[in-house]
Amino acid sequence: MSPLPAPSGLLVIDSPLGRIALRGDDTAVTGLEIAAAGRLSSDGAPDHPTPVLQRAAAQLAEYFAGRRRDFDVPVRVSGTPFQQAIWEQLRAIPFGAVRGYGELGRATGRATAGRAVGGAVGANPVPLLIPCHRVLAGDGRITGYSAGDGVTTKAWLLDHEGIAHR
Repeated sequence: MSPLPAPSGLLVIDSPLGRIALRGDDTAVTGLEIAAAGRLSSDGAPDHPTPVLQRAAAQLAEYFAGRRRDFDVPVRVSGTPFQQAIWEQLRAIPFGAVRGYGELGRATGRATAGRAVGGAVGANPVPLLIPCHRVLAGDGRITGYSAGDGVTTKAWLLDHEGIAHR
C-alpha cells in the first residue's frame, strides 16, 4: 500500500502588499497568492499551516522588514518545460537586479518568443519566492504583473528592492 499524500496546507499572512495566501504540503510551497482588491481565492477557508508554510511566512516577514534578500524555503511548481526553464532563470535574478523579457528568451533558446516568455513569467505560481517582479521591458518599463493588484504591486516590490523602473 502506498503512503497517502500529505494534506494540502494553507496559511494566510498579512504583508505590506495586503494578505498573502501560502499553499503547500509538508515538503514544499506550491502556491503563493497576493490579495487582489483585498480578496484571496481562499477567503473563508480555514488555515491549515504546515512547518514549510510557517517557514515561508517567516522568510517573507524578514523580506518585507528588509532583513532577507533571497528565499531558501523549498518550492515545487508544475508547468511546461518552457515555463520551468523560464522559472529557473527567474530564480537566478538576485535581489535588486532585473532582467528583460528578451534576456530570458535568449537564455532559454527562444530569443524571439517575447509573448511566450511573458506568459511563462505571468504563470509563475509562487511570485516573490520565484522573483518574477524583477522582469522589466528592455527600457526599464513595467509592462504588467499578474499578482496582487498588478502594476501597483510590482512597483512596490521594485521600490522595496531599490530597483529603478518607469
